[in-house]
Amino acid sequence: MEIKEIQGGVCAPKGFKANGIHCGIRKNKAKRDFALIVSEVRAAAAGVYTSNLVKGAPVVVTKNNLTDGYAQAIICNSGNANTCNADGIEVAKEMCGLVTEVGGIPASDVVVASTGVIGQKLDITPMRQHIGELWQGLGDAGEFAAEAIMTTDTVKKSVAVEFMLGGKICRIGAIAKGVGMVCPNMATNLIFITSDVAITSEMLQTALSEDVKTSFNMISVDGDQSTNDTCCILANGLAGNQLISGKGSAFKSFCAALNYCTVKLSKMIAKDGEGATKLIECRVVGADRKCTAKAVAKSVIKSSLVKAAMFGEDANWGRVLCAIGYAGVKIDVNAVDVSFSSKSGEICVCKGGYGVDFSEEEAKTVLSQDEVTILINLNTGSSSATAWGCDLTYDYVKINGDYRT
Repeated sequence: MEIKEIQGGVCAPKGFKANGIHCGIRKNKAKRDFALIVSEVRAAAAGVYTSNLVKGAPVVVTKNNLTDGYAQAIICNSGNANTCNADGIEVAKEMCGLVTEVGGIPASDVVVASTGVIGQKLDITPMRQHIGELWQGLGDAGEFAAEAIMTTDTVKKSVAVEFMLGGKICRIGAIAKGVGMVCPNMATNLIFITSDVAITSEMLQTALSEDVKTSFNMISVDGDQSTNDTCCILANGLAGNQLISGKGSAFKSFCAALNYCTVKLSKMIAKDGEGATKLIECRVVGADRKCTAKAVAKSVIKSSLVKAAMFGEDANWGRVLCAIGYAGVKIDVNAVDVSFSSKSGEICVCKGGYGVDFSEEEAKTVLSQDEVTILINLNTGSSSATAWGCDLTYDYVKINGDYRT
């Protein structure tokens, strides 16, 4: 199946409109902080969320709203996470109600999300005052919505693809935010996905739940899991394809297109990690089982020592071996090969668990690029996995040292 990347983000699929404005939650008036995505018709919906026991109020409200498997709108603010607030649930529900007031969409059909500082009360007044403006500006403004959900992100994260199902042109679009507190388990920060594919809620949930295992669950910026992680998808069926109600070729094609989008966003999130200068990809092959490969890849990508070495362009492969060793899975340490690669070339630094002679100058050249791959061959099977992360820099501490104040 051909998957073609297109423009439009969440507005690329038929029947979706979006907007993002500055309403006053954030002090910087140049930054949008209020987003809305709306489908022309009620859509099948699915979601995955943080497994952190401390959950943002919007997560609780959204999970409840999606119990019937349908939604029609997504409303989100940045600048305040609405987490650990006594009135958090009430405020999240009021945000859903704002969509009802201006658009007539039932509050129970609204996905609500918030991102920003934890533990500060969220005043709904600015949103109430500007919801009319946000609604009136709905259109082909997916980039405005992508900007409005950003916190310390330095770039907007958006993707859209087009593919065929049963002779019908189908599309998936998505936006994301997330650069800090990223080490997901079931989701990552905020991801909003739209599609015009006709698919049942049950199959949509199956597709999303399986997809995150090889996309968003395989990234780590700093090892911290957010309280507000939410990944939701709406599929309104306006493409006109035959309804996907079970596993088969059409479902497989849909999943492939979805994974194209989620992997692309995963890489964007990792590369834009707070203070980061490099995207680090850890590719593990030759594992005895898939779970072994995934555990090793995540362990290496989460290692602060590995991340710091990548920042310093230091081919300290011993740190990679160390992270492999505490991954919590059984491996043959005397069979492990490690190489570093980038667009500047590839260099082998470890063979059979032992170091090999290599040029430090050549290694530094390989590691000097803004995208670096750590290649690990466990040489004990045929399973593989890939994880994404970033380097650890001085700026990460600067950003998080005074994030709240």
